[in-house]
Parts: sequence; structure tokens; C-alpha cells
Amino acid sequence: MGWYDRLYAHLPVWGQNIAVSAFGYYWHNLRFGGNFRLFEEGYRQRDSFTIEEWQDYQRSQLRLLMTEAVEHVPHYQRTWNEAQKEAALNGELSGLPLLEKQTIRNAPQDFINPAIRGRKLTFYTSGTTGTPVSAIYTISDLRDSLAVREVRSANWAGVSFNLPRATFSGRLVEPNPESNGPYYRYNAAEKQVYFSAFHLRSDTAQNYIHALEHYKIQWMTGYAVSFYLLARFILEQNLSVPPLQAIITTSEKVTLEMRIVMEQAFGCRVYEEYSTVENALFASECENGRLHISPDVGVVEILRPDSSACEPGEVGEVVATCLMRHAQPFIRYRLGDLAAWDSVPCPCGRSMPVIKEVVGRLEDVVVGPDGRQMVRFHGIFVNQPHVIEGQIIQESLDFIRVKIVPTDIFDGADQADVIHRVQQRLGQGVRVVVDLVPEIPRTKAGKFKAVISNIKQ
Repeated sequence: MGWYDRLYAHLPVWGQNIAVSAFGYYWHNLRFGGNFRLFEEGYRQRDSFTIEEWQDYQRSQLRLLMTEAVEHVPHYQRTWNEAQKEAALNGELSGLPLLEKQTIRNAPQDFINPAIRGRKLTFYTSGTTGTPVSAIYTISDLRDSLAVREVRSANWAGVSFNLPRATFSGRLVEPNPESNGPYYRYNAAEKQVYFSAFHLRSDTAQNYIHALEHYKIQWMTGYAVSFYLLARFILEQNLSVPPLQAIITTSEKVTLEMRIVMEQAFGCRVYEEYSTVENALFASECENGRLHISPDVGVVEILRPDSSACEPGEVGEVVATCLMRHAQPFIRYRLGDLAAWDSVPCPCGRSMPVIKEVVGRLEDVVVGPDGRQMVRFHGIFVNQPHVIEGQIIQESLDFIRVKIVPTDIFDGADQADVIHRVQQRLGQGVRVVVDLVPEIPRTKAGKFKAVISNIKQ
């Protein structure tokens, strides 16, 4: 836990709101300042590209990216042979090896392009198939990532980041697991309410609705399962919810049942977003409910086990080459997701590829002894440098088992920190056992689930 988090935890609620807003002003300028408008205009103009224009755009951007990789990036200089480097310089992806997440985890700095200077920011993936990957951005990369979300996610849904919004994310909004509320904090800089994903249960649902009413929230974005759980509580208790314009879900797959429940509870349309912290790809729903891949964010392949391309409708592994982040290029990056292309053109008229189905992004929910329900619980492994891999297993309402593949210098302080993080989210009454193991069993597909629940939900 950093000094800012320790200070935040000791502030009263009004002080935490001031701290969140102060950071919000700084963060707003960082993300939406400078060349943000230029990026935004570029995405709007490319929305009307034809298939041929998209192909030309991707070819030119891909050749630029891979030339930079061959000439400047240590990992590709060291691991690609001469034939692969030649293929890269010619813009040919199929002749290049697939990139594993573990390779990046082992040496994220090896993927940095030293020719691109300026301040760098590090973000961490949620680690759904292991410990987090370090994604390193320039300030320009960050603004680019927000511009595509404003144009292709928020605007397609009829909203904007300029409008009051509420967010479910992995932030520890309320540090006290035994808190009586409120279970949200307010970022005045962006008129944004941060909801706690770690206090959501039947008897706290009204507190979340109060925030929507008090701050006149117009749309919501964030964890799909958290919005779904809140929607269930709303319907079960027949709670009144102020009108919203849209919900944009992230991080988990939205099932038909989840969509129906959310739209009924909140009285607005639900739009799904499929993206990654690494910005390896970006897909968003248009007004016709079709999930479009943005070709200017990344080149997306859906592959069979033999690395040949899947036919439309055929489920395969998602492999992406990020065109957006030149400072740390990931080329033919295995995301660990399964998906299928849709061959039917979208009535919206946009010539962007359509994903028919994304498989395997719905996570298990961890339930606290008091009924709170949480998703993305494997976020406890973020900034745990001595954890190679980690898995959360809920054995009962008051018993959590944590399996860890440790580094050689993992010690008692690391173990105590893991236990503290679990109890901070679930309460001190929860028993936590940490098992140090040589490996975590994989499925036949070579993956393991980061969160497993052995209780009946």
C-alpha cells in the first residue's frame, strides 16, 4: 500500500472526497488535455472508412510499428531470427511467433522502445489468467486510449465523459470493510461517482441508488457483474432508480440474462465494451447491438490451435497486435480469450469487423459473510512483485484459500499482505489460508481460473 493509500484510509469521508477530486483534476488534465482532441477527431473521421481504406490504414500502421520493433525494441531484436525480422519489415504478421503473457511479465522493460521518449505511466492488467501484466504508456498513448472510448464507446451509446457518470472498478473506494457507508466517493473534477465493488449486498443497494439521485448521474460504466448484482437487488426490493441514458459494461462478458435484468432495473440500454488494459484491441457495441472491432487500435486475429485463421462463426483464440501503443509494442499477443467472427454485415453501415461472440470473460463472484458480492477479486495480486501466479478459492462464506506460486524472496511480510488485502475486502472474520505451491493446475486449454467459488451462490 502506497503513502497516498495510507493517507486516504485515515481521512474522514469528506476528506476522501476532496482527495478523490484533487486527484481527479490532475487525472482529467492528464487524460483529456493536450492532443486528446486531435485523437478524437481522427477516430470520428475513420468511422466512415470503407473496407479498402481500413486495409490500407492497417498495412501502413503495421509496417511502421514492426519496423520500429525490429530497429529499436530489445525483445524483438533478440528473439526474432533474420527471416522473422524480414517478415516484420514487410508487414507480414503470419511469419512471426505468438507472444506469451509470461514473457512480458518476466521482462516488461524489454518491450520498451527507447526511441520514444517522455514520461511513462504503468498500468496493470487484472491478471485473470495469472498475475498482472505491466502495460507501459506515454501520456499521448493514454489520451489516445480515452479518445477511442469517447468516440466509439460513449458517443455510440449516446453519452460522453463530459456528462455525470458512476463507475464500478477495482478501486478500494471505502477502505473499511466493516463500514456502514456511504459506499461511494465523488470526483468533482469529472462529476464522477466511484462505487465500491467490495460492499455491494442487498442491504446496501439503496445507498448506491442515493448516489445516483444526489449527483444526478446520467450514465454508468465499469464491471458488468457489479451492475448486474445491483440490478438484481433493485428488482428484488422494487427500488426506484432515477432515469439513466446508458450503461457501458467492461471487464466481463454480458450474458443475455444479465442484459435483461440490468435494462429492466435501470430503465436504459446496456452496451458492452471488450478491451484490454494493454489496449491490444478495442471493441464496442453500436446502436444495433453489434460488437465492432476498431481496426485503428489493433490488428486482431482469431486462430485455431495450429495458428491458421478461423472461419466466421468458428471459435478460436484471440491474438492481437496493438497499433496504438508504440512505446511498448505487443505483436501477436495471446490475450487468453476465445471469440468468433460474425460474417453478417452490420446495418449501422460501419465497415469495422464484427465479433459474434466473446467466450470466457465472465468471472466467479466472491461472497462475503454479510452477503456482499464482489468481482475481479484477483486484483489483490496487483503490485505483488513476489507472486508469480495466484489463485483465489472461496471454500465457504468465511474461508478463503489463496494459492500462490512464489518467487525465491517471497516471505512472511508478503503472505501477511495477501491476507490483509483479502480481509480488507471481506472483513476480519474471514479466515484466509495461503498455500505456496510449485504450480497452479491448468485446464486442457492451458489456462487456470483466477477466482474459483466452491459455494452455492
